Amino acid sequence: MNHSKIKNLVLCALFAAITAILAQVTIPLPVVPITGQTFAVALTATILGSRYGTLSMLVYALLGAVGLPVFSGMSGGFGVIIGPSGGYIIGFIVTAFVTGWILERTKFNLPMALVANIIGMIVTLVIGTIQLKLIADLSWTKALALGAYPFILVGLIKAALASWVGIVVRRRLEKLGLLHASKVETAA
Repeated sequence: MNHSKIKNLVLCALFAAITAILAQVTIPLPVVPITGQTFAVALTATILGSRYGTLSMLVYALLGAVGLPVFSGMSGGFGVIIGPSGGYIIGFIVTAFVTGWILERTKFNLPMALVANIIGMIVTLVIGTIQLKLIADLSWTKALALGAYPFILVGLIKAALASWVGIVVRRRLEKLGLLHASKVETAA
């Protein structure tokens, strides 16, 4: 295994750990809490891109699925993933891919990161709300009221903050040689 791949895998593990830590930052709501997880997902995808961002979120989800207390409220276990709020965790994996993919196809800069992270936020909310509706046997109106609407404003704030911090950190990691510049950036 080459040195670059090892650095990327270490970054994946680091961002899975950061996600687990930020998952404990919660604001309780009746069914689905506001957590730092979505900020961590956006940050991860902005810094690592689609491949390693997705891998990082997959590692995070698998750690929780096997029972490590990495999800919000120090919870873990497969039951969380198949439970009412588990769609958000599944959504993190898809969101990391989509957000990173958009940035890789455009440019790793603040405006594109903001666009990519807002789209990613929507992906997480859609997948999470669908599972919430199905598992909790809610109407669409109730599922949206509990699983999407309360998170839009705070999601936009997290997307903006993660975009800014992510681009700054990504540029510094590139300067340190810990992350390669994307093809789009090097061609421009």
